Amino acid sequence: MLKTNLDKLVKLSVQGQITPPLQRGAYRVDREGVPFVLPGTGGISYNVKVGDSAFGWAGDHVEPCVSSAATIDDRGSAKNQAYNTLSCVGNEAVVISGDAKGAKGVVTGTHGGIEHVIIDFADEDLDKMVIEDKILIRAFGQGLELSDYPGITVRNLDPGLLDKLGIEEQDGQLIVPVVGKIPAKLMGSGIGSASTASGDYDITTTDQEEIKALGIDQLKFGDLVALEDSDNRFGRSYRRGALTVGIIVHSDCLLAGHGPGVTTLFTAIDGSLGVRLDPNANLGKMLKIGRYR
Repeated sequence: MLKTNLDKLVKLSVQGQITPPLQRGAYRVDREGVPFVLPGTGGISYNVKVGDSAFGWAGDHVEPCVSSAATIDDRGSAKNQAYNTLSCVGNEAVVISGDAKGAKGVVTGTHGGIEHVIIDFADEDLDKMVIEDKILIRAFGQGLELSDYPGITVRNLDPGLLDKLGIEEQDGQLIVPVVGKIPAKLMGSGIGSASTASGDYDITTTDQEEIKALGIDQLKFGDLVALEDSDNRFGRSYRRGALTVGIIVHSDCLLAGHGPGVTTLFTAIDGSLGVRLDPNANLGKMLKIGRYR
């Protein structure tokens, strides 16, 4: 068992609500200059779940299952920032209003820009939910440290997931299973952000031939991936030899500089973080949620 500062972490309530889809214009323009009108962020996605492909949907930035925020009208507010920052992948979420009151779900990612926290629920609970139902999250995980690996920064991870990830220790390295590796040259929207304790950043997919050649088009919601030469300690930037492990949280996108979103879980620049390829490295399989319920 990994040594951590678990007994020092603060478990705090944060409260949000199911958000409506937003449309800021009649249409958007894709990376080839073609206008499109498609579903995107927000709402309740009845047929898009953790474990489904992150590619191929007639949509843009689609978030699996339930999208939530602290406030709907002011996404840049301090309340939304706290809700997005303190919520961690693996945290328990409970519906506290409406016909689905008492339903329990799991946080599966955070999405920057729109400032959403994405939550998985069972189908029978989704059928009872409506926009603006309130959700309480037991936020737990920010501040988590690995005592024997001071060079590894942990972000956005519920401590309860550590023993479920299939992590191994080998020759002074922490080895995390991932389904694939992403070259730093493909990381786009969100790079340069000041913090990695909220939101995500995107794998750019404009070069479809490269995406297919690397097998990136096979990624699923909930997959763990390695971001090569990516330093996510104090923001998102390129650094040769750095390594970040994150989770796929939203779908592919048509906009230039965008693609499937990745929320940071681990990052290091000192070589103490390593990965091994494992096709089963998916949050849904680990927690029996999404398509794996």
